[in-house]
Amino acid sequence: MSLPRGRYAPSPTGDLHLGNASTALLAWLSVRAAGGAFVLRVEDLDALRARPGAVARCLEDLSWLGLDWDEGPSLQSARKPAYDAAFAHLREREHVYPCFCSRKDAAAAASAPQEPGDEAPYGGRCRALTPEEVAARIAEGRRHAWRFRVEGDAPGFRDAVRGAVPPRPLSDFVVRRSDGVPAYQLAVVVDDAAMKMTEVVRGNDLLGSTPRQLLLYRALGLPAPGFAHVPLWLGPDGARLSKRHAGITLRELREEGWTAPALVGVLAARLGLRPGTAPCRPEDLAEGFSLASLAHVPDIAWEGGTR
Repeated sequence: MSLPRGRYAPSPTGDLHLGNASTALLAWLSVRAAGGAFVLRVEDLDALRARPGAVARCLEDLSWLGLDWDEGPSLQSARKPAYDAAFAHLREREHVYPCFCSRKDAAAAASAPQEPGDEAPYGGRCRALTPEEVAARIAEGRRHAWRFRVEGDAPGFRDAVRGAVPPRPLSDFVVRRSDGVPAYQLAVVVDDAAMKMTEVVRGNDLLGSTPRQLLLYRALGLPAPGFAHVPLWLGPDGARLSKRHAGITLRELREEGWTAPALVGVLAARLGLRPGTAPCRPEDLAEGFSLASLAHVPDIAWEGGTR
């Protein structure tokens, strides 16, 4: 049996925060506990949101925390031919169709979410267009994205943390944006398959991505990895930690006096990996680690403090 391969895939849109660190630590522990390989990938396809120097700062923060990697960092922006080939495969087999709806139109049934893991339900307005109608709109210069045709419910799957996730209704979703950039769902599937990932550990906010990605794995004839969706960290407002929250990036915590062992100790305690908050290193947590141990851990409120 081959050893597991896991990854952490940050976006270079700002400094890593506490929630990023928690997910990276858990993904690292899962593969290290089994003697596997840890891969670092930078998801930098959204050039408008990428910040100069963010990749270098991310690597520095991960190293400061005590995490290492066996491969990478690789950049998604260097893999455009692979995404184009996967899109061509889907188009040739009529798994996708052009969608001329604006983002506002597509979100008419519900407000558009802010995370890549889920999308507003789509009513299928463009799915029923005839080839002649499509050709006429393209001839008019109408911008269009490409959506994947969902037939029936999305597949259920077994999550290493949450257990059985049942099938659910799912509407057609975007795989290629109107500017030609591959959407998150397609890019991550192509990358994880090419990098031979056996497991994907990520936050609960991306649970909605998995059924879409399983459909893409199936349509592309690619083996799917296992999935584990881990607890989120929440700010004082009860919302998922994000860059809009002050004082939660690793750099800010370091400036407040936190050491890496102290922060890892608190992360471990709040995640239920240790009974107390004594400082420790990531490698101290690897022996006997199991993602299943997180099954009863709720999302976690960050209380702050200086160490």
